[in-house]
Amino acid sequence: MSSQNYKDFFSEAINQIHQEMADQGLEEDFQIWFNLTYIDDSISQINVSVPSEYMWLQMNSKGYIQKIEDKINELCGQNINIIHKTNPKPAAKIIKHETPAEIKKIQEEKEIIHNDNNDIKNKEPEKKSINHPQLRPDFTFENFIPGENSMYPYNASIVAAKNPGNKYNPILIYGGVGLGKTHLMQAIGNYIFSENQKSKISYLSAESFTNEFTSAIKSGTIDNFKKRYRNLDVLLLDDIQFLEGKEATQEELFHTFNSIYDRKGQIVFTSDRPIKEIKGFTERLSSRFSRGLNVDLQPPNYENRIAIIEKKLELQNKIIPHEVIEFVAKNCQTNVRDIEACITKLVGYAELVQKNLTVEIAQNLLRDNINNPYSGTITIENIQKVIANHYNVSVSDIKGKKKDRKFVIPRQIAMYVCTLLTEFSTTDIGIEFGGRDHTTVMHARNKVMDLLKTDSSLNSTINLLTREIKDFKK
Repeated sequence: MSSQNYKDFFSEAINQIHQEMADQGLEEDFQIWFNLTYIDDSISQINVSVPSEYMWLQMNSKGYIQKIEDKINELCGQNINIIHKTNPKPAAKIIKHETPAEIKKIQEEKEIIHNDNNDIKNKEPEKKSINHPQLRPDFTFENFIPGENSMYPYNASIVAAKNPGNKYNPILIYGGVGLGKTHLMQAIGNYIFSENQKSKISYLSAESFTNEFTSAIKSGTIDNFKKRYRNLDVLLLDDIQFLEGKEATQEELFHTFNSIYDRKGQIVFTSDRPIKEIKGFTERLSSRFSRGLNVDLQPPNYENRIAIIEKKLELQNKIIPHEVIEFVAKNCQTNVRDIEACITKLVGYAELVQKNLTVEIAQNLLRDNINNPYSGTITIENIQKVIANHYNVSVSDIKGKKKDRKFVIPRQIAMYVCTLLTEFSTTDIGIEFGGRDHTTVMHARNKVMDLLKTDSSLNSTINLLTREIKDFKK
């Protein structure tokens, strides 16, 4: 039987750590990495829940779990171990070599189970779920698959949603097309609305905001426009790069921002690039965008792409062979939207022709989807050339042993970008950097990832380098 003998000690330990980190200017780190919940305890351990296995591993690697254990020991004089539990997400259902007849049988069995479940649900009191009319109901945190490329913006968005108007306000999520910016933005809105359906939430693109503003001026209804947006509890504005050079709209948005912000309303923006790279913004509006937290989304790595595909299939209750999933993950490396397009095409084909998918069929069906200018052209050599040129050093300096800061920084960034944009192992990357050990590459990657959390200019630099590398021609 579980007990709660140490619950008060656990809560006090967390509170004290929170205060200590806040005093050290690490409030942001606390909000992101101490996202764990007390469950129960026994004589020598405390069980907690965490959102994901990844978060637990990161908390351990950063020494935060040990910090909690030490603090509890200090408070109660007992050596207590913190044990975690994650909320397991069902893996996508995949098959290897089933025939069309076998697939049909499986689908029929699923339909029977589905109907049985519906019969059970119909006997229970029905819970009404109200969706916000401007937000996609499937754009939730539960349906977003975070990886190393997106864990920071994912966790930051959760914190903003749980503390609207207080933590990370405004929050700007930027990155390339199809990486999940709109998904995270709307997930924030959906979460806030689920907690308080009286919240006045508006989601729209910057283009729509501009068009509505222009129309209001022409029709003489500008006062109604101002009342509508300046009295919001939550403003979700997509693709603010569209406002570039539109001074009148920027002026109105500036006053809208101030009105919502001063009333402790939550503001979320998305953009395809950092604010510093968007020209034609007034200085005072740029300062508003930069006031809160700016986080960027990077393309998902191979493991994350596998997880995304499996989740998409699970949500659709669809089945495709695992070797086909691997083929898509290896060959569709740009963004989540392209991955979804590939899966939709494959599933649609399989359902229409009632034919079992193979890698050969996938290669033929997806020849246009995966034949993109980036596919297969990103090499370690090209990455080294672009980064060496950017930092005005030679490739031999990047690969060499010099310890000067002017060589170490670009070398570490080059190693990090290699792990980000290629499928080479850290061992392979180390060989290409003067025969270094894989642990050196891992250290460089972790070093850059830590710097990215606090240095927004480095974020901008790496995004710029990434675009140059993708456009690189020998």
